[in-house]
Amino acid sequence: MVSSSKLLGAVAAAGLALGAVSGSAAADDKFGYSWTITGASDYLFRGISYTQTDPTVNSYLEFTYDTSSAFGTAYVAFWTSNIDIPDYAGPAEQDIYFGIRPSTGPINWDLAAMWYIYAAEGVFDWDDIDYWEFKVAASWELVKNLTISGAVYYTPDQDVASPENISVEGGVAYTLPDVWIFTPTVTGQVGFSSAEDSAFYDDDPGTALVFGYWNGAQEYTYWNAGVKLAVEKWTFDLRYWDTDISEAEALTFDNSDSRFFFSAAITLP
Repeated sequence: MVSSSKLLGAVAAAGLALGAVSGSAAADDKFGYSWTITGASDYLFRGISYTQTDPTVNSYLEFTYDTSSAFGTAYVAFWTSNIDIPDYAGPAEQDIYFGIRPSTGPINWDLAAMWYIYAAEGVFDWDDIDYWEFKVAASWELVKNLTISGAVYYTPDQDVASPENISVEGGVAYTLPDVWIFTPTVTGQVGFSSAEDSAFYDDDPGTALVFGYWNGAQEYTYWNAGVKLAVEKWTFDLRYWDTDISEAEALTFDNSDSRFFFSAAITLP
């Protein structure tokens, strides 16, 4: 029998070759949906690999409703991926998003509540590490083709699942003139995450299961820069990721160091 790791590896390789399959349609003028399947070289969550630097295949299914009001577009979405966090979580993660996307003048907002659900391994039960997070994000096209964005993510204290923590991100994207058949967009992002102490995650090795919440760190900075190439229904993304989590903080983990990331996407129909 083929092992699950080999099977996931084969699926991930296929995902890298095939990229992402996405379709969108609307039942009428107010309802719509989109479905995206993505293949990538890694699953990076704020600069930390959740697949131990292995490839990933994930699916994003979103249903939308145009409120025709100040609330803009309301949506519910389901994101699923393979993961591998030794002794804590795997082989899968399921996220559920509830949100709205209003606009105020030139600023487009994304306000959401997100529920992260994990298949737990080792010392935890299935629902011990599931947690909620809340997002406030905004983007603004300063001039033609140049967009800046920012986001704040807040997680309340949820016992084993998570201490109280906050993440702040800022990004910029600039779409360049077409190069041959490609439309390139250069993007960059910087983020900062900080977690409070809790009964399970603190900086005292005598009482903590891990030394700090974020892969051994109480707080850290992460960043990425790269280029996206769009051609007809295809989008390719190549970028560099890094964090300032030290080897001492990460202990035996090597999933928060610098790396190049690649993903491919195809949009259908």
